[in-house]
Amino acid sequence: MCRTYNKIGSLTALKSHLEKNGVHDFKSLKEVIDFQKSYANSRQHLIRQHESLIREEKNSLDRELPELELAIEIQRQQATEKLKAEIDLLKEQLAVSKSSTGTNLFKKLASVVSDWRRTVEIKRKEHNFDTEVDRALGGLVEDFQLKSNRSRFIASDFEEAARQSVKNPLSELDRKNEIIKEGSNYIYGALGEQKVAKTLEALSDDFFLINDFNRSFSPAIHNRQENDFIKSVQMDHILVAPSGIFLIETKNWSEESLENASLRSPVAQVRRANFALFYLLNNKRSNYRLRLDGHHWGDKKIPIRNLIVLAGTRPKEEFQYVKVLAAGELLNYVSYFKPIFSSAETEAIAEMILRMNGQSDI
Repeated sequence: MCRTYNKIGSLTALKSHLEKNGVHDFKSLKEVIDFQKSYANSRQHLIRQHESLIREEKNSLDRELPELELAIEIQRQQATEKLKAEIDLLKEQLAVSKSSTGTNLFKKLASVVSDWRRTVEIKRKEHNFDTEVDRALGGLVEDFQLKSNRSRFIASDFEEAARQSVKNPLSELDRKNEIIKEGSNYIYGALGEQKVAKTLEALSDDFFLINDFNRSFSPAIHNRQENDFIKSVQMDHILVAPSGIFLIETKNWSEESLENASLRSPVAQVRRANFALFYLLNNKRSNYRLRLDGHHWGDKKIPIRNLIVLAGTRPKEEFQYVKVLAAGELLNYVSYFKPIFSSAETEAIAEMILRMNGQSDI
């Protein structure tokens, strides 16, 4: 089985896009695609679910309200009886105090003060009787009122109650769907790149697949032939084989995309990457580090072949410097070329490219 390195670039870009927008639900491309496929059904299911929740809430309120009303009545009776008992006790104490006689002046003064306090307390309790009873009920009355209002609202406008209930989760579901739609190019790209990667994984372990190769240059390297200053290159896949290197750019394009002149040409992209990789590999320093088996004619050149693999529509035209293939043609094309490197040399080239990946040549 082909030795594979790094995650697929479009998949990494999709994950970054989702996380940037606060979407962390998905662990794989399949989960994202499944979400898209089931979005309409999920939306209807969510609406029905909250309609069911509102019905359950109404049934629960219908059971709770009579029980709560009974609890309020019992609590009111107990609070009323307790408050009456307190008032009766104060009146009894006042009557006893007034009927008692004494000669001690200080005791008489103390008794007068106590009687005055009892009289004030009796008047206060009688004046605030209803308020005191209501206070003893705690939050029962308020709870009953809130639940009663809620029950009447559901009964009078069930659809609005259900709409309010589902509003936030439905809004979040719609938001996720919009964010995924915004990243549709990443999804199409990831599907194509996954297809190519899976195809290449069928090769033997003499092959090395490096996904999402990135390299930047400062200062830019100059391609004199094209008069192009290359600051960075990115390739979907680099396949290091015993027969050389295959630069593979994958496109999952529709026929409309193929005809869209504003989209960047993958041919130019692959050719720029070819020049950059040739610049990095075919020089004295690289040859020294690679220690490729010598030939009496001189240093061996590492061939680099340019491929565009189309998972969708394929153009009828052929192009110079780049071979355009369908994913199903890829293995036969790669296997056509005869080996020119040993297993150790192939591995050394792959290791050097892996070290270059993500670096900046400054």
